[in-house]
Amino acid sequence: MTGTRTYSIAIGADHAGFELKQHLISHLGALGHTVIDHGTNSTDSVDYPPICADVARSVRDGKVDFGIVLGGSGQGEQIAANKVRGVRAALCNDLYLAEMARSHNNANVLSMGGRVVSFDLADQIVAKFLSTPFEGGRHERRVAQLAEIEQQEGAR
Repeated sequence: MTGTRTYSIAIGADHAGFELKQHLISHLGALGHTVIDHGTNSTDSVDYPPICADVARSVRDGKVDFGIVLGGSGQGEQIAANKVRGVRAALCNDLYLAEMARSHNNANVLSMGGRVVSFDLADQIVAKFLSTPFEGGRHERRVAQLAEIEQQEGAR
């Protein structure tokens, strides 16, 4: 792990993302990251919104550096996580999207689909997400505009 930064990561999944979650917990732990599991704990059907909100709140509250939410496609999980103020969750089922989510949008929660990506590709996506810095510059202004919209809508 020499020279590689480690992070604290909250992770959660519904039943469709459970197997990928278990794989990532093991993989990330082996790389030295601290992983906090928010469930689910089986392939039994479960609703994802509360799990994803718990992961997102951990990120928002500074308990972890990043979050990962997993489902069948990752789409609903991303939407659920984005309901938490201060969270920028991005659905990244390929490497390009993971890089852009971090470099341009300063995403702090990664969403993936367990029925869409293989374990190997998921490992690569997570590595790209964690290793890509936010570029700032013109993107900082846009991320600030997103936060402003969030504030305005929260006041309604």
